[in-house]
Amino acid sequence: MAPTSGTHPSELPDWNNLSILHKNTLPVRAYFHSYSSEADALSYNTEKSVSQSLSGTWKFQHAYSPFEASEGFEASSFDTSAWSDIAVPGMWQLQGFGQGPQYTNVKYSIPVDPPNVSFTENETGSYVKKFTIPAQLKGCQIRLRFEGVDSAFHVWVNGKEVGYSQGSRNPDEFDVTDLVDEHGENTLAVKVYQYCDGTYIEDQDQWWLSGIFRDVFLVGFPDDSRIEDIHVQTLLDADYTDAELELRVITTGSGTLEVKLLDPNRKVLSTLAKEISNGEPLEFSIPVKDPLKWTAESPTLYHLALAFNSEQYLAQRVGFRQVEMKDGLIKVNGKRIVFRGVNRHEHHPLFGRTIPLEFLKKDLLTMKLHNINAIRTSHQPNDPRLYDLADEMGFWVIDEADLECHGFESIADAALTSEEQKMPFRERQLLTRSEAAKWTTDNPDWMHAYVDRAEHLVKRDQLHPSIIVWSLGNEAFFGRNFKAMYDHIKAFDDSRPIHYEADIYAETMDMYSRMYPPIDEIIKFAEDKSKKKPLVLCEFIHAMGNGPGNIKEYVDAFYKYPTLQGGFAWEWANHGLVTKDKTTGEEFYAYGGDFGEVQHDSTFVMDGLVNSDHNPNAGLIEYKKAIEPIQLLEATSTKAKFINRYDFITLDHLTCQYSTTSDPVDPSQSGTLDIPSNVGPGQTFELTLPKITDAEEEAYLNISFQLKNKTAYLDAGFEVSNAQIPITTSTALRKPQPTSAKLTVTSSRNTLKIEAKETTWTFNTLHGTLTSWVKQSKELVAKAPEIDFFRAPTDNDIPQDGWDWNDKLLHLAKISTRKVEWSQPNDGELIATVHQRVAPPVLSWSIECRVTYKFTADGTVTVHVAGSPKGQNLPRTLPRIGLVMEMPKQWQEVSWFGRGPGESYRDSKLSQSIGNYSVSSVDNLWVDYEVPQESANRTDTRWLKMKNGDAALVVRFATPGGEERKTFDFQASHYRMRDVAEAGHPYELRKKKREEVVLRLDAEHHGLGSGSCGPRTLDEYSLLTKEFEFEVLLQ
Repeated sequence: MAPTSGTHPSELPDWNNLSILHKNTLPVRAYFHSYSSEADALSYNTEKSVSQSLSGTWKFQHAYSPFEASEGFEASSFDTSAWSDIAVPGMWQLQGFGQGPQYTNVKYSIPVDPPNVSFTENETGSYVKKFTIPAQLKGCQIRLRFEGVDSAFHVWVNGKEVGYSQGSRNPDEFDVTDLVDEHGENTLAVKVYQYCDGTYIEDQDQWWLSGIFRDVFLVGFPDDSRIEDIHVQTLLDADYTDAELELRVITTGSGTLEVKLLDPNRKVLSTLAKEISNGEPLEFSIPVKDPLKWTAESPTLYHLALAFNSEQYLAQRVGFRQVEMKDGLIKVNGKRIVFRGVNRHEHHPLFGRTIPLEFLKKDLLTMKLHNINAIRTSHQPNDPRLYDLADEMGFWVIDEADLECHGFESIADAALTSEEQKMPFRERQLLTRSEAAKWTTDNPDWMHAYVDRAEHLVKRDQLHPSIIVWSLGNEAFFGRNFKAMYDHIKAFDDSRPIHYEADIYAETMDMYSRMYPPIDEIIKFAEDKSKKKPLVLCEFIHAMGNGPGNIKEYVDAFYKYPTLQGGFAWEWANHGLVTKDKTTGEEFYAYGGDFGEVQHDSTFVMDGLVNSDHNPNAGLIEYKKAIEPIQLLEATSTKAKFINRYDFITLDHLTCQYSTTSDPVDPSQSGTLDIPSNVGPGQTFELTLPKITDAEEEAYLNISFQLKNKTAYLDAGFEVSNAQIPITTSTALRKPQPTSAKLTVTSSRNTLKIEAKETTWTFNTLHGTLTSWVKQSKELVAKAPEIDFFRAPTDNDIPQDGWDWNDKLLHLAKISTRKVEWSQPNDGELIATVHQRVAPPVLSWSIECRVTYKFTADGTVTVHVAGSPKGQNLPRTLPRIGLVMEMPKQWQEVSWFGRGPGESYRDSKLSQSIGNYSVSSVDNLWVDYEVPQESANRTDTRWLKMKNGDAALVVRFATPGGEERKTFDFQASHYRMRDVAEAGHPYELRKKKREEVVLRLDAEHHGLGSGSCGPRTLDEYSLLTKEFEFEVLLQ
């Protein structure tokens, strides 16, 4: 037998070959559509374009390796009838194929050996689609266009190889004219690879998902002579008044090119025609007298229509605006702007990065409803339809290249010596980043791969006025390849500044950029006169779970210091994916680890201002308030001073309405206030406040700035900004009228029974607890009130203050009653004093508490608490200081005067106005975070009423001594906080839901901060561990 030999694979696969990024792809071009008439082109309806969508149901087969995928499947004769169906666009892991989704934030999901990826563990999807050529494409040059394929793919038509490409979130076009049968059925075959060498620079903080996840089209261009590409810039004169529209057109062939510029009402402003021969580039300059300028606040769009040989028509919206770095600032149309932005990953709870158009529109409309003016497309070019919407609706866009390799930093961190690990954070970070950059970022072998992503970014998206900054990527360190990207972009488009955060000294980039700095650091930057470029916070106020707190302090700094030009909240949405519990079938939003992944980053993917269904959570409500464009500066009882924080427009599009809120409740007064006309950006103005009559103890004037007229996206009467101004204030404590009634007290072993009119209390003298309170024959107590410091840790607690609480075993602290004393100073009172020690096991710290109950014949219980921290190893802060009790399930009606209607905390409360609020069910107060944690607190409460039919319990806090009212926090729910802390998902928590009403009454409550990825709670909002004293009146 002859000896055999061989090599497998016989040659280096394209997906493992750094020298091959694309095969047979057409040059990258601007995103536009060709039409057969000018009217169709100006409709901007892509269904009228010369194209055919291939999206829909395809045949699909999954393999765990490219070398295990079916051979010859690209042939038209190959039988796919036994294959599965799959939706295109879509991600195959979300359609039941492969090992399922995997979430990592930083670390790579594969062994690190760039540019190599595994030959045997590289899931591969084979796709087949049959199609015919529609009439409007016959006789055309036919292009096959993929808007996005993750992560690399080969493509065949009718059995013949068309080409290859990689770069997951960038489009690719292939000329298939000579491969298709215009009169018969065609077979499109695509083989998609989960990993390729490009995977090493696509390590973004998101789910690892694969497939043809954006639309696929056949696109028709005229066969012989056609427009290949266009490039548009608008230049304004020195006064930012008149404009030049500069147009560059790339063509193939010869013929007549006609150009029209139309105003926003489609009136023709300018026409011209030129002859083109042999595909020479053509440049035009069209002067425009004082056009209406495009801004995010006034997104006025003109229309550019082009026709070539009366065969190919296209139209493009044009916004006249000019972006420049001037006076050390980013300026648009000569004016400084402030980004009130968000980072927006592409996410859908069912479809992953496949985003239906209506869902995309909902995202942007929700942003408009919450005063957001800017989007960073983190961390890749988004669906191209987003930019059309941004142009129309008005957003500043930082458009970001598809580039991140954060995982290399994990390797550098792990390699630090013990001495290097002791270095200050910034020094250590510089060291690890410089080492991490050596893999790809500062490696010349990777330069082409980096520059390719810059080219795809700018050439696809350069027509959009909303894009005012290019961003080179994210968390990929700094080196020669980013400098090459910068130079490449500037050579093509010098009309926009360029951003990249990891150029920390802004030696190349046009601005400084930071992530999650403390406020004092950005103020220090702003006061440093040596800085000649502005600072943008590309990520700040990490919105993970309940939070973020202290947003306003950042926003105030943006407006106080010109070089601080705003920021982008991290991030827009939770990335939960809808899945079901395998045992119970209950549906929930999954995060890292829920699909059985070994390597994952758990809940860090749940860090958005909107939930996984993209409905707003409390963080977005608070962000809207912090960035509102009209801010109250100061007020007296007769006048209020406001400032216009728009960048460009006056307030003439708004009306001002007022109403009143008071306690006790009085009929609300309301009316309209006149806003002075022509209040410009940055200008202040005063309103004369109406005289409010009949205001008693506490009353507020509510000011609401609303849209005067309906816009394309917002209704008339929509509230843009609001303010609340105190009219009268009172800290007087409402006490019951004195009574001559007497208490009846009987004692037995470990028990006191205390009776007053319609009220009976039972007090346990062993434990020092109020075990029963019967009022009007209705029991109030299901579990006795007790001192408590615990809260279910928030995501923002866990790494910082929460780490300290856990380290100090705060969650294990228990009450030990040392002594109970009681006496009856007169016939109408009984006083019981309880001496307790709250302490954890293992450690020596404790909080020594003295709890004094005073029972009076008028039916009131006063609880006075004094606490003194003792011992070593005390936690720096406490989560809360207060009482927790449980009431029978019938106590469902809740009303209060304080902040509402939503949850609020000491550093996240400005969006919740003081007023009278009520709910008929305790469940209506609960906030069901997708990762259970502390929630549903209400702060600055004046009084609280719990009702069970005609019976009521009224709660007030008082200063020690009981002379003045004190505000407090409360939470009413059906959950114990330790159960919340132990639950991983809401459906798991619901299994522990109690019938009883758990009532939490807090004298003080720790703030939220944004410590999950940023500064811990500011000291002024922290509940520092020290002596405390408070008093509660239960009536």
